[in-house]
Amino acid sequence: MAIIEVATGKKLKASIALLANADFKQIAKKRYFFDWKKERGVSDLFKLTLQGESEILGLLALIDFPREFRVEIRLLCVSRENQGKDKKYEGIAGHLIAFAGRVAISKYFEQACISLLRKTELRNHYKVKYGFMDGGPQLFLEGPRLYELIKKYLS
Repeated sequence: MAIIEVATGKKLKASIALLANADFKQIAKKRYFFDWKKERGVSDLFKLTLQGESEILGLLALIDFPREFRVEIRLLCVSRENQGKDKKYEGIAGHLIAFAGRVAISKYFEQACISLLRKTELRNHYKVKYGFMDGGPQLFLEGPRLYELIKKYLS
């Protein structure tokens, strides 16, 4: 899995792992927008880092809904310096979303679905950039679209 360094176009290896208690020391609301400590025990928490480095570039909170064959992206955050036109790295959110898809597929195979609840200003972005479909208040991704996203970001 590779993240693109915007300034150089260089592909850098990234990894996603469970968030450890020690990681909370570097997670400030100012940089990651949410109080991630509140998610402990509620969601499964993951971090994206460049391989061999400890700096967290993105965070993901997942909740599993086994009866619905669905994994919900409760929270998704890219560090402040990796957002907008002046971002340092490209592809962080896509990798985290694809990782959620991989988790869902590992549990539910061809019935797997991922979903998220997004504010109105981001709904269209998630539809256009990642292929999400409208499902009422939630956006969702399943079937071939889900597999395409995983192939794009995690291959």
